[in-house]
Amino acid sequence: MRRIPLSRRSHITGFQTLPVSVLTEHESALERDFVALTTFRDGAARIISQPITLSFREGPTPRRYTPDFLVHWGDGRAELVEVKYRTDLREHWRELRPGFIVARSWAREHGATFRIATDRSIRTPYLENARRLLPLRAAPVDSAVTARLLAAFDSLSTPTFGALVAAVPGERAAILGTLWRMIARGELRTDLSVPIGLHTRLALPRGERR
Repeated sequence: MRRIPLSRRSHITGFQTLPVSVLTEHESALERDFVALTTFRDGAARIISQPITLSFREGPTPRRYTPDFLVHWGDGRAELVEVKYRTDLREHWRELRPGFIVARSWAREHGATFRIATDRSIRTPYLENARRLLPLRAAPVDSAVTARLLAAFDSLSTPTFGALVAAVPGERAAILGTLWRMIARGELRTDLSVPIGLHTRLALPRGERR
């Protein structure tokens, strides 16, 4: 089991269950967000916490470095990932850099890539959408309301979130709940890199015609 040391930033500890039934540990809020983001982007991704400890020498000094995650994406790619706050990265760069160089070499030798994920790349509107939508992927969907939403979608020249809700008769809570679930499941698509609102444009998945 991963031992989780305390640090000035690592105040949140826990486990996160992924859709592929892999239990991934995280030791900080930023790592938790990285796991959620990765899981949302690729439901088939396999995330391994602290997958390897690399031993190396910096001059006469023996050192060790353990990357945070190894991600096996559903398309076959593999990434060795270090998760760091930008402030920590800047403050400790000279100390951290030798380990990153060794990790990049190890990744190259094992058919993977190495990258550093920071709060700038993790904490985006995409993450906020992932937090909201990820729990809804496994939630039950009302098939009758789904059919009404898809019928209304076909009738709209510019299907937006708000226009679709307004076009469907019935209980508003059920319509909203079903619509969010359809977006979470990919049955309706939108730009998840920006916040979802009433004016958000919606589309059918690529290749689908109605």
